[in-house]
Amino acid sequence: MKNLSKITGLAAAVALAGLPAFAQEAAPVAEAAAEVVTETMDKGDVSWMMTSTVLVLFMTVPGLALFYGGLVRTKNMLSILMQTTVVAAMMMVIWVIYGYSFAFGGGTSPFWGGLGKLFLAGVTPDSTSATFSDGIVIPEYLFIAFQMTFAAITPALIIGAFAERVKFSAVLLFSALWGTFCYFPVAHMVWDGAGLIFNWGAIDFAGGTVVHINAGVAALVGALVIGPRIGLGKDMMAPHSMTLTLVGAGMLWVGWFGFNVGSNLEATAGATLAMINTFLATAAAALAWGAIEAMTRGKASMLGVASGIVAGLVAITPACGTIGPMGALILGAVASLICYFFVAVVKNKFGYDDSLDVFGIHGVGGIVGAIGVGFLSAPSMGGTGLFVESGSVIEQVIVQIKAVGVTVIWTGVISFILFKLVDMIIGLRVSADDERQGLDQTSHGESAYHM
Repeated sequence: MKNLSKITGLAAAVALAGLPAFAQEAAPVAEAAAEVVTETMDKGDVSWMMTSTVLVLFMTVPGLALFYGGLVRTKNMLSILMQTTVVAAMMMVIWVIYGYSFAFGGGTSPFWGGLGKLFLAGVTPDSTSATFSDGIVIPEYLFIAFQMTFAAITPALIIGAFAERVKFSAVLLFSALWGTFCYFPVAHMVWDGAGLIFNWGAIDFAGGTVVHINAGVAALVGALVIGPRIGLGKDMMAPHSMTLTLVGAGMLWVGWFGFNVGSNLEATAGATLAMINTFLATAAAALAWGAIEAMTRGKASMLGVASGIVAGLVAITPACGTIGPMGALILGAVASLICYFFVAVVKNKFGYDDSLDVFGIHGVGGIVGAIGVGFLSAPSMGGTGLFVESGSVIEQVIVQIKAVGVTVIWTGVISFILFKLVDMIIGLRVSADDERQGLDQTSHGESAYHM
């Protein structure tokens, strides 16, 4: 995700061009310049990245749609499927028009990528994007498509916080604005070579800050601004189909290998580390959540295990490429414990209606993973190494906390403004009568089920 090798290569070529052109040095200089800018593309890398891109789409449609859909009441199932699908489709279009440029447009600003690649200007089938290995590249269209799937799923995560009560048009308008002012800038700050957080040396392998904290905090803000569902605490609001929720959770787990392992950008040994970590953290989190429920409630639930699966996936996202397998087990179990506390205790204590626990799992799990990676990436903990120059665990953790803080403040403030703006323009909530009847019929004139 980092264009550092390409930037370095160009800088080196410019520096070499400025040296005195002594005849006896001309050939070595030319050879050095040629060596620096030589690019190699491997069909195996390209094939794996194409597969990863499709896997991330599979996470969204149908994975996330079914996971969320099973958690709502029958009368709102179709509305969740519609919102997830249409938000993802809309973000794909926005991404190629200006989102890619805002995130990875080649600008020097620490906060956004500029206008250099609006409408994919200058991108051709022959243009390339750098990987983590010097001189190894992939087609730029492939990098654009891979990143496009991240941009598509992240706003779709947010809708779970205010499910069953928000206008379809408001969901779309908010998602477009949020992608523009929250997702694209944070993606640039974290993953682009010119980005603010990137240059601090923060570790976010596959999107703990960019995707999960970003979406989770926006979800909490939305739940607070919009308010609870009518009848919360009085009416039966249990998930209508745990079967579909588990199907969706399973699809998320499978698709997440594209999310995490694909973020390596190459089919190398580093990808296999991300792969085994995605297995192990998720398994540990699922077991931990079930165990916590068994100890505190006397029974382990399917809802709990499915929640644990997602909590583990979220927590391992920023860490999968730099921590060891035993660290993945620890991180998954710890994240599950902390997410459970926020879902079962904190939410009830403060009374906010985060309908499908987007903040409790994505926001909190993302924070646990983003900070935990600072400890667990250290070689002494079985990790592959730290990103800060000093090699200090304490300094790495401080950088991780700073990255979390910037993301929370950025998305928290801007999301609040955007929710208020959308409410002023078209209104956020459906009418009380429409909410009681269900959004399937009132918003779409269809039903997920025919009784």
